[in-house]
Amino acid sequence: MHNHSKGFPLTHVLGFIASLVLTFVALGVALHTSLSYKAIIWIIGSLAVVQALLQLYMFMHMNESEENRATNTINIYFAIFMAIILVAGSVWVMSFGM
Repeated sequence: MHNHSKGFPLTHVLGFIASLVLTFVALGVALHTSLSYKAIIWIIGSLAVVQALLQLYMFMHMNESEENRATNTINIYFAIFMAIILVAGSVWVMSFGM
């Protein structure tokens, strides 16, 4: 049995604040640093992965469901596959430039 209290959603608020901090750190790196383009892309990409994992843990409750572990795993793999297709397709289309 899960203990679902109807109190203040502290984990959601903390997750939201952490997501905002990660977003503003990525924005700061992009706008206010003199790092190389490649370093900026790697930092932003790393922060994006951290934020995605944070949101899976805090908002999607990936750690709470033992009985649906296989379904959650399949859903995660599908989401990763779709993200790769979306990014690769976007880069491929934009590479044809004007």
